[in-house]
Amino acid sequence: MMPQGMSAYTTVIYDCDGVMFESFEANFAFYSRVLEKFGKPPLDRTNAETMHLLHTYSSKDVLARFFVDDPREDAALCYAASIDYRELLPFMHMEAELVETLQALYSRVNLAVCTNRSNSMELLLEDFGLTSYFSYVMTAAKVKKPKPHPEPLLKILEHYRITPGEALFVGDSVLDQRSAEAAGVPFVAYKSDLPGFAQIKHHSEILVLLENRNPSVNMLP
Repeated sequence: MMPQGMSAYTTVIYDCDGVMFESFEANFAFYSRVLEKFGKPPLDRTNAETMHLLHTYSSKDVLARFFVDDPREDAALCYAASIDYRELLPFMHMEAELVETLQALYSRVNLAVCTNRSNSMELLLEDFGLTSYFSYVMTAAKVKKPKPHPEPLLKILEHYRITPGEALFVGDSVLDQRSAEAAGVPFVAYKSDLPGFAQIKHHSEILVLLENRNPSVNMLP
């Protein structure tokens, strides 16, 4: 029996890059193509700040940084939007245990995506056969203020008509952590030592967290 005043988790929200997929090389190839098109210097893999930027922020924010004081910023955004992301899918690799965990959670809790990707998320889900698992997909293109602002998570809560405490947000970056904190949603740090509700190294560990509050959630064999 659940302790008085403690409600079950009804929703698990996933970030995309670094959580559902290892996508660093895809992001690197994407922005490299844009910079090359406009004659910008190539990306420096040794620059940790730049690598973090292109892996976590929305494309609009990334290109705003790369094209600061450059009148071609809007043109760069248009070109970026025209890139066929299917060409970059070979660079994407699904994280271990993701599918098995989604299968265990499906029909027991709501599953949603909250990403700073703009136009490629639905394509990714379709290509990797994950579309049917997620009932709501929130991208940077659907909000005025993407992560780290709480707006994306708040819209997800509104969609499901739930309170912040009924959801878990699985992310890997400071942007995810800040967004979750601002929205009041418990943050689960994936392969990260960021502070939050919990830290996990494997996707199946989310089931342990849910089992503590949701007795009906089955563990993976």
